[in-house]
Order: sequence, then structure tokens, then C-alpha cells
Amino acid sequence: MQYQETGGTSPVVQPRCPAPTVDVDRSDPHYRAWLKEAVRKVQADANRSADTHLLRFPLPESWGIDLYLKDESTHPTGSLKHRLARSLFLYGLCNGWVRPDKPVIEASSGSTAVSEAYFAKLIGVPFIAVMPRTTSREKTRLIEFHGGQCHLVDDPRTVYEVSARLAVETGGHYMDQFTYAERATDWRGNNNIAESVFEQLRLERYPEPAWIVATAGTGGTSATIARYIHYGQYDTRVCVADPENSCFFDGWVENSAEVSCDSASRIEGIGRPRMEPSFVPLAIDRMMKVPDAASIAAVRALEQAIGRKAGGSTGTGLWSALKIVAEMVERGEHGSVVTLICDPGDRYLDKYYSDAWLAEQGLDIGPYSAALDGFLGTGRWPRH
Repeated sequence: MQYQETGGTSPVVQPRCPAPTVDVDRSDPHYRAWLKEAVRKVQADANRSADTHLLRFPLPESWGIDLYLKDESTHPTGSLKHRLARSLFLYGLCNGWVRPDKPVIEASSGSTAVSEAYFAKLIGVPFIAVMPRTTSREKTRLIEFHGGQCHLVDDPRTVYEVSARLAVETGGHYMDQFTYAERATDWRGNNNIAESVFEQLRLERYPEPAWIVATAGTGGTSATIARYIHYGQYDTRVCVADPENSCFFDGWVENSAEVSCDSASRIEGIGRPRMEPSFVPLAIDRMMKVPDAASIAAVRALEQAIGRKAGGSTGTGLWSALKIVAEMVERGEHGSVVTLICDPGDRYLDKYYSDAWLAEQGLDIGPYSAALDGFLGTGRWPRH
């Protein structure tokens, strides 16, 4: 069932550490038994799931550079956000915030909500996703497939306050991925995405990558990767690629948490109208602003290169990764670069793979596709 919402609402701020409610006695043996079983089920999901693959993007051998894509689309719920949702549920359960029969509510542009709906169903609690009305129909279908409900809003900037309000009204828990993503994940290890990448590169010719390129929705992935690199004393650098209609790049350049953006990102899953609490700008080394048309050209180039469709956020990261490769080629450097396949392209057939949608959005990917073809053929990045 989809709930509809138009216009704004009065802000309701959920406490960072929700106050205990009278509906659950946390010393009650029935609650403790439920909690133990819920945690076991979430941990068992991780134990059943094999690690995701590290794929190679074909580059000329003479360049002496290897480009890899960490394929997060192979998780049970089909995206990078499966890792985040698992961590958020364990964090919420162990903090006593997620409770029997009370709904979990999340503000999301889709993929996190799909994964959280899966985990909510796994432990037997209701789930409500608060999302922009522009979210792809396939993501909405997947949320409902996993037993979740969709609450759609016209203004993407209201997803936070609407989610907090619903938590108050229902007695549920607002998961708030944008605040808790960077702290719910164990960035020191425990098979997080960074540790997995370094382990999978161990037998490659350049086992310590020169760069890892991530994109930012919550900012939690880039924070985990950067912290792990610093903790492990690696020389790898981290670049975050930001799409149009997002404030992360400007906030990073200006070193300000106050910047904002009035328009919604067309690249689902990344780009935000405000600087999210989980984005840790001082931990990363570089940012790139990527035109949306370039992101879409890159995912189409990816399909031609390896036969796989991916979502637009993958294209944003891939464009930046290829630009870094071009810089390394120009300087005569050898090494490896890693970026991510964030989710599968079949969720966006009516968007990024639709020429009609591109025309409707006024996006011309032709010059960017030509630039990629030229670079992959000559090793020279176009000068603009």
C-alpha cells in the first residue's frame, strides 16, 4: 500500500537516543528472548551470504592500471544498502530502539528502504518507507514485495520530518540512516566493505589500490572506507563523486555543514539536499562533481564493457574512477583503482536506460559517451 503526502509538515525531531516507553519492560524475559532471536536472525543473514565479487573493467594492458568494481548488486536485496541495513538493524536492536510489533520507519530514496523492509520482515516488525514520489516504480514494488509500506512525499526535503512524525504517531522507531550510517558500521573491520576489498585484492598485481572511489547518499560508505584506510595505515586515497543537485561537494569545498540544495538529485541513492550527519568530509581526500548526463553515459559504457546494467550512482563513481585512471596514464603511473556497482540497472529501465526519460529531463549523453569512447581508445581524457 502506498501512502500519499503533499506539501510540508511541522518539524518533529526524534530524540537521538529515544526515551524508553512504557509498552516494553526491557527486563521482561519475553522481550529478551525476542531480542536474542531477532539479533540471531540478522547475524545469520550475514553468515549465509557470501562476499560480493570484485569485477575487472577491461583496460588496455599497456596502461599498467587495473580498474575494479565491487559488485554490491549481488546482495540478497540487490544493493550496497544491504550492508547498511543489516548494521542499522543490529544497532537499533542492541540499543533497544527496535521493539516487537512496533514499526520501523526510514527516510530513503529507495534502496535502503528495500533492504530495511527485508530485515524488518525477517524479524517480524512492520516497516514504512518515506520516499520522494519520483522514486523508481521498481524500488516501490520491491519494498512492498518485502512487506513494507511506502509513504510518498512531493518535496524530498520533507522526508526527515515526515519520518520522525510517523515514528511519534505510531510509537515506532525512525531508523534515520542519514545520522547513524557512519556509526552503525564497524569501520575497523568485521568484514566491512573496505576490509573485503583489500582482502580480495591481496593476490592481484597491485594489492594496495591507489584510489577507491565512492559515492555519497548518507556518506556512511565513504566514511567506513576512509576510516579503515587510515586505521590500517594504507596509502590508498578516497575520492567521493557527487551528482548534480547535491550539496556534498559544495560543503566539502567550503568546509561547511550549513550548505543546502533546493533541487532533488536525479541519480537515485546519492546526492542530498543537506549535509548529512554521516558524511565525514575530513576523512576523504578528494571530491568530484559529476554531471548527471556523464553518470548515465558511464553506466551505458559499463554495459558495453562487461555486459551488466547498473544504477545511475554506479555511473557517477565509474566516471570519476575513469578520470582518475586517465590522470594516472598521463603521469605514467601504474596501480589499481576501485569503485562500486551500487545496485542493478533493472530498477531503472524507465529512467537511465530510457531515451524518452533522458529527453524529458533534457539530458544529452552523447558528448559524454563520445568522451568515454575516445578515452578508452586512446588513453587521453578530453580537455574541456
